[in-house]
Amino acid sequence: MFHDLAPAMLERMRVLEAQDARDRTDGTPHADRLRQIPPDTGRFLAILAASAPGGDWVEVGSGAGYSAMWLSLACKARGRKLTTYELSDKKAAMARETFRLAGIEPLVELVQADAFAELAKRQGLAFAFLDAERSILEPCYELILSRMVPGGIICADNVISHKHQIEDFLAKIPGDTRVDSVIVPIGSGVLVCRKPG
Repeated sequence: MFHDLAPAMLERMRVLEAQDARDRTDGTPHADRLRQIPPDTGRFLAILAASAPGGDWVEVGSGAGYSAMWLSLACKARGRKLTTYELSDKKAAMARETFRLAGIEPLVELVQADAFAELAKRQGLAFAFLDAERSILEPCYELILSRMVPGGIICADNVISHKHQIEDFLAKIPGDTRVDSVIVPIGSGVLVCRKPG
């Protein structure tokens, strides 16, 4: 997946990585920052997605579309399509630009809407990446898990860097018999849960 990245995608990744680095140091308001995953987390997620069973793939929190670029590599390898949800007008516009510039529009569908309401309409989910506000993490996890196929994978970002904001949720995961789970210390910390079956 990683050995033939298109020059257009590499350039868009470079641009977003540089902007993300600036956002973290130049006083950009928190809500306006890209706050995207690092490249190693992108590779990790792509490998996990490529290992998911048959079913639909979703992302909650498109941001500027950086993580979707990595996931699109798995989409291409597996013949899948990613549906990504974003509420912010500004970030949805950036994501659309990313998908156009990177040439991945056929592989990624952006839905600008409340992810929770949209996910309630879905079934047969096989892979989910949660990278939205921590306040909706647990409700999204529960909703997605209830609609996930056996063998399906849920990943959530920022579970080490923002552990203090989601302590109650994280405390429940090890005892959740509906999934096998592990926290991987990559990037800001990624929770990986797999539904047995």
